[in-house]
Amino acid sequence: MTTMTSMPLGDAGGAGRAGAGAGDLPELGAEQMTTAANQVAPAGSEQVTSGGSRVAAAATSRAAMVARRRLVVKIGSSALVDAAGRLSEGRLGDLVDGIVRYVAGGHEVVLVSSGAQAAGLEPLGLNRRPKDLAQAQAAASVGQGRLMAAYSAAFGAHGLTVGQVLLTAEDTVRRSHYRNALRVLGELLHRGVVPIVNENDAVATDEIRFGDNDRLAALVAHLVRADGLVLLTDVDALYDKPPGRPDARPVRDVVSFDDVEALEVTGRGSRVGTGGMVTKVQAAAMASSSGIPVLLAAAQDVRAALAGAPDVGTYFRATGRRLTARRMWLGYAAALRGRLTVDDGAARAITDGKKSLLAVGVTGVDGDFAAGDPVAIVTETGQVLARGLAGFGAADLRRVKGLSEDQIVALLGPGAARAAVHRDELATQARSRRPDGPAA
Repeated sequence: MTTMTSMPLGDAGGAGRAGAGAGDLPELGAEQMTTAANQVAPAGSEQVTSGGSRVAAAATSRAAMVARRRLVVKIGSSALVDAAGRLSEGRLGDLVDGIVRYVAGGHEVVLVSSGAQAAGLEPLGLNRRPKDLAQAQAAASVGQGRLMAAYSAAFGAHGLTVGQVLLTAEDTVRRSHYRNALRVLGELLHRGVVPIVNENDAVATDEIRFGDNDRLAALVAHLVRADGLVLLTDVDALYDKPPGRPDARPVRDVVSFDDVEALEVTGRGSRVGTGGMVTKVQAAAMASSSGIPVLLAAAQDVRAALAGAPDVGTYFRATGRRLTARRMWLGYAAALRGRLTVDDGAARAITDGKKSLLAVGVTGVDGDFAAGDPVAIVTETGQVLARGLAGFGAADLRRVKGLSEDQIVALLGPGAARAAVHRDELATQARSRRPDGPAA
């Protein structure tokens, strides 16, 4: 019989050093991925078929990703419900069958599942995802049990145990919570349990929410040092145009997010989910820029996706090295307290030169923050370049913006000779992150 373990996280229990126990996650090392030319190759086009080598490269990359040890698989609400918006045990069962087959090959899977609110709509007499926070929390409270019962039965039929892990954004921001999450997930994997992660919607407020499980999945993939992230949805791939257009073509291989910016990426979520294609591309940028390759595919293609089939979904190659936990927290999870606008010279210095942000390059200061608080760094057109810890409080930074170090010392004294954001306290952003993205 399958047991289900519910583990919301907090400060309680085992607050010792992370990495001290049987269930600890091993250091798998940084992924070393080869970066090719800055191109996005649409599948089925003559550009791809005539090239040949690009198709082979995409297949090899996918096969290499799924052949490794550990994946995070994220399933969206829209892929788990029927036409009436009710939780579909058939769709859930197909997903579980695909994961079970993959796990049977000696692999590990952490499942990030949406669907709690969708599962709670029918019992509460609701026909769409509520906008009111209290109603949304009620739906999640009712639906979470129904969703986990369905997963427990489906995995249990194959002799696998599932364990529920509920997270809020605070669990990735507060260091003690982060360590607890790491320990819980590590222990579950060590014991052969399939962890099922979801945002704790029943208690999360607007101020401490991820907002969508795509972003949560990218953070979990980093947390457990996954070898890849698979985003399963109701769309079979990223398209170069809205999929409804007759001339739209699927994009099979993404090497650079520069070219993704030119695509018409649409979709802000369904009537039962909060995510959409925009959030999935943002999550792919988060993960791939942190050294984790990503596969976006239709839920119905889960078996082929986990088998590394070359013609399924869209593969986002890893474009950067794995970040430290601190830089991942700073880059994607820390709650922002303000925003610094910088000139072109400063923008080049922090993105291309990997240098500190000096006050002389700051042209605008928004928000009320203290020294050491997380802030966004944006261009004068609003593009998010980086996030970092402010070297000055907002009031002082407004006084010294645009000034040289000598001028700052003359104004505030010798102790003020420091950067607006030091490079050691700065995390640059994936280039596909837009000003209205979750972290902006």
